[in-house]
Amino acid sequence: MTNIPNILTGFRFAVIPVLAILLMVPQHASVEVAAFGVFVVAAVTDFFDGYLARKLGAETVLGKLLDPLADKVLVITALIMLIPLGKIPAIASLVIISREVIITGLRGLAASSGIIVPAGMLGKIKSTLQYLGVGVLLLPVIITGQYEIGRVLVYISLVMALWSGIDYCYRLREVLFKAAE
Repeated sequence: MTNIPNILTGFRFAVIPVLAILLMVPQHASVEVAAFGVFVVAAVTDFFDGYLARKLGAETVLGKLLDPLADKVLVITALIMLIPLGKIPAIASLVIISREVIITGLRGLAASSGIIVPAGMLGKIKSTLQYLGVGVLLLPVIITGQYEIGRVLVYISLVMALWSGIDYCYRLREVLFKAAE
């Protein structure tokens, strides 16, 4: 069933290629502002789709699976595209992306057992820090040390990503042990 939260999630998927293209073209202030704007709009839909799903009683299994996937693809796209721009080290992106792939796999394994794992508070904090850090890195320089601030936020989100990844593994330990049999 199509509903507003699922449409917002679909919109987030649709603007990801736009973000990638903006980050591939030669960078100047107007392109950076456009990329930042696309990223912010997509990030804001992450908040609203979940809020509206709960408020309108419109939560769906599809939404619970696609919403976190859209978030991951958005952030992963930005992290990859920021590497050649020299705004984020590849190793930081690699660790975050690896965690996202592992957790997505675990969520898929859990879903195949009929278990839908909602985002925990640690994951929400991680996502917020990633959105803030990436957003700061996408903007043209407006204050001294801006990209250092953005990288620090991404590094803190990396720590939160690892911590929340361990938390997911702990919460899904029964599914993991069952799958290992």
